[in-house]
Amino acid sequence: MNRRTFLASSTAIAASATSPSLFSQTPQAPKRSLRIAHMTDIHVMSGKNAPEKMAMALQHVQSLSDKPDLILNGGDSIMDALKKSKAETRAQWREWRAVLKNELELPFRSAIGNHDVWGWALDDRRRNVDYGKNWAMEELGLKDRYYSFSQAGWQFVVLDSVYFDAASSKGYTARLDEKQFAWLAQTLAELDASKPICILSHIPIISFCPFFDGENEKSGNWHVPGPWMHIDARRIKDLFAQHSNIKLALSGHIHLADQVRYLGIDYLCNGAVCGGWWDGPYQEFPPAYVLVDLYEDGSHKSEFVPYLKG
Repeated sequence: MNRRTFLASSTAIAASATSPSLFSQTPQAPKRSLRIAHMTDIHVMSGKNAPEKMAMALQHVQSLSDKPDLILNGGDSIMDALKKSKAETRAQWREWRAVLKNELELPFRSAIGNHDVWGWALDDRRRNVDYGKNWAMEELGLKDRYYSFSQAGWQFVVLDSVYFDAASSKGYTARLDEKQFAWLAQTLAELDASKPICILSHIPIISFCPFFDGENEKSGNWHVPGPWMHIDARRIKDLFAQHSNIKLALSGHIHLADQVRYLGIDYLCNGAVCGGWWDGPYQEFPPAYVLVDLYEDGSHKSEFVPYLKG
């Protein structure tokens, strides 16, 4: 090999070694499967311009240039039914139905919130156990308290966090009943293990927010009440650990927002559409919803979206 041939060969080798078309490719961004709007804790009522503001939230979501494919309603749709009379509760649901009828354009799925359940904090709460939740299911268009559905390559599992507790002044605590837990275990076992899963519950399964929802350290020890975060979280996380395709768990209830990553699952507590029950922000968090993009590879990203001006 003469000098000219050697230099030409060396140049070709050097060029090929640095050529991305021959030896490397730019990583492809994962393809989005689905965009959802998580709208939780709307708490509609007749006062405080709540129906008008609920309508504004729906209009904001549905006017986005990159519009969601689905709205997930995380519960506490009305201000409160736990302590209210039938007439007061009926009036709140009337406001709810009217706003949805006038404004809703996108597909809409719901979970049950504690404030959606009638009569559990009344003196005769035991008489209202079944009827109170059945009424909420009827208003939310639910055939079952908990259910699962598939969309765009993702599986969604919607849970019922609200467990009747006669000893509590609130009438409930946060946990899954035994029948629901058995259903959840069987459902997860039977699902395609290659399909990513998103969990929706009203009350957080795992969250940091409940620590700041009140002066929970004033005794000298942190204290998180059972109605504020799933008291059976240990059992649920042990079940989830058996299924690596569970990627995301969405909740509300606390009206604050956080993201906790634990054992490979992102737990998002996503604030409240009503903020501080229609009196402005709740602590640092204004009225908002959260956009969640879900991707084919099981990844996701989220954006906290305040929607009220001023």
